Amino acid sequence: MSHRSTFPIALLILVVLAACKEDKVKGAIDVPSGREVTLIDVITTAKGPAGATARFRFLVPGLTHADAETSVADMQALCESYALPRTDGTVPTPQQIVISLSSEVVPFGEAAPEVVQFFEAYSLEGGACLWQPF
Repeated sequence: MSHRSTFPIALLILVVLAACKEDKVKGAIDVPSGREVTLIDVITTAKGPAGATARFRFLVPGLTHADAETSVADMQALCESYALPRTDGTVPTPQQIVISLSSEVVPFGEAAPEVVQFFEAYSLEGGACLWQPF
């Protein structure tokens, strides 16, 4: 077998491995509560009170108002381990990250009083997410 014939096979393997890695990123995200959490979307086009803001919106099926306390730790973990690394190198650099958890997908900016949603805002200091009251 020549080097020319092995190149397409090696390229195909790399593409498949990259797709597998991407599928894992799009799947469930680990949080302290063990709940099933998946990314809905990331909004960077709507400015926040602190300037450039990155909003990471997550779906948590079955989320209830009783989950408010445990959701605080989940949102902190999502900011530190998921959102913060994904803002590295973005332009403009976000001054704030907002993490939201929702029991159902709700279009950004629309009111949905029947849907359980929790929001937390974090400033970025020294490579860490620092909780900020809304």
